Amino acid sequence: MTKPQKMTVQQFFARFPDDAACLEHIMKVRFGLEHHCRKCGALARFKKMAERPAFFCEHCWDHVYPCAGTVLQDTRTPLQSWFYAMYLFVTTRHGVSGKELQRVLGVTYKTAWRMGHQIRKLMDQSDVFHALKGHVEIDESYVGGHTPGKPGATPGAKTIVLGMKERGGRTVTQVIPNTKMRTIKPIVLETIEEGTTISTDELLSYGLLTGYGYKHDTIKHRAKEYVRGETHVNSIESFWKLFKHSVRGTHIHISPKHMDKYLREFTFRANHREKQNAMFDLLVASI
Repeated sequence: MTKPQKMTVQQFFARFPDDAACLEHIMKVRFGLEHHCRKCGALARFKKMAERPAFFCEHCWDHVYPCAGTVLQDTRTPLQSWFYAMYLFVTTRHGVSGKELQRVLGVTYKTAWRMGHQIRKLMDQSDVFHALKGHVEIDESYVGGHTPGKPGATPGAKTIVLGMKERGGRTVTQVIPNTKMRTIKPIVLETIEEGTTISTDELLSYGLLTGYGYKHDTIKHRAKEYVRGETHVNSIESFWKLFKHSVRGTHIHISPKHMDKYLREFTFRANHREKQNAMFDLLVASI
């Protein structure tokens, strides 16, 4: 099976040469250029109005504004700039910083920062939840701040994150306040189907799993054990490695307040990386 190719920059601008093409694409995705009119009820073709960002029914002239009720409704930033920002978000591996959007789009940093967070919100909305099953790896990690005991360390500066990766399937991540059993337990019960095989490290809080109908096996990192048959957490650890490297290289620092937004961004790409160009259309659909 041939792996789908990512859309190149040239292909992007050929597909979306101006705001009119972007608006038509939003109309196609949200309503369709041909659908039953909400006013007259007839199956009609909808055509672009010359002076407004709207389409009209060929029978009754009822107007449809594709961007109404979306993050694009009152934007003064060109639609093509929004589309190109979304293109950058789905084609990168390491994320897009506000400064990069500012340089590429020619907007203010305030506008670029807001656009970035709106796109991350769309990514979160697009990533539909399904319970994990089969064989799932769970691992907690610490992001940002300084390591306690080292020069310049700030107590509590690191953000704790929890990741659950279904082998051959989806990843679910979340910021958590601590690694205590009472914190992890409800998240696992809500996210992973009963009877699922689970691999974790030796954190004591994972001891709850067997008593709740899971098949649980532990890998002992402290004993320098990393793989034992099918038991390992290498997949979710690879996700954390990419995420942390990207935070250091692209964003430099992420505050605990916004960590969850960036985490969902990387989770979205991990869950849809095989879709390539369809990932972009999925983002547009979530508008």
